Amino acid sequence: MSEHPPQGDYDESGVPSLDYVRDKIEGRFATSTGATELAEAGHEAAEIDKRLAEREKAGADRLAEIRRAMRGE
Repeated sequence: MSEHPPQGDYDESGVPSLDYVRDKIEGRFATSTGATELAEAGHEAAEIDKRLAEREKAGADRLAEIRRAMRGE
């Protein structure tokens, strides 16, 4: 029984074409770049969430202070 190389991007001896290898490398590079961008965006989003939570807490504290002042405490 003889083995047949995969169809498409391989030659008769089973060696992948340069275009196939290039596409595979570019795909992996794009995936890596995208993962890095997502990781950075996640960090930035966490910083924004932290600042927003601090701002909301400061607003709630100020509102409580105003309410106490209006009640004459």
